Amino acid sequence: MPTPDLCTEEEVHQLVHGFYAKVRRDPVLGPIFDTHIDDWEPHLAKMVDFWSGALRGTARFRGTPMPKHVALPGLTAELFERWLTLFGQTTATLGNPPMQERADELAHRVADSLWYGYRMYRTAYAEGQA
Repeated sequence: MPTPDLCTEEEVHQLVHGFYAKVRRDPVLGPIFDTHIDDWEPHLAKMVDFWSGALRGTARFRGTPMPKHVALPGLTAELFERWLTLFGQTTATLGNPPMQERADELAHRVADSLWYGYRMYRTAYAEGQA
């Protein structure tokens, strides 16, 4: 369960901004994100809201991530694994082991859910085109 005692808003901010700095520098993920995110500040703010809600229970996040992700062409399991690797590298630097454990667990759930939804949508779309 999310709890305000798990971490501070500053730690959530550090997680999100540190992680996306890694993503943007990554030679594989960086170009994908840069192609689809025109203005990084609103995206980062939305991701801070998401992770604050997931970790601290703030319930500020408003959005539907699945449609945005299923619309992306060419996603693979390897890209999600790379995303998780960068995320885990980031959480390891925060100095808050309970937050790291919870955030990593949630990141795996998010990645699994998005990858499952992506494959289901792509399969249904492909079958509808046949």
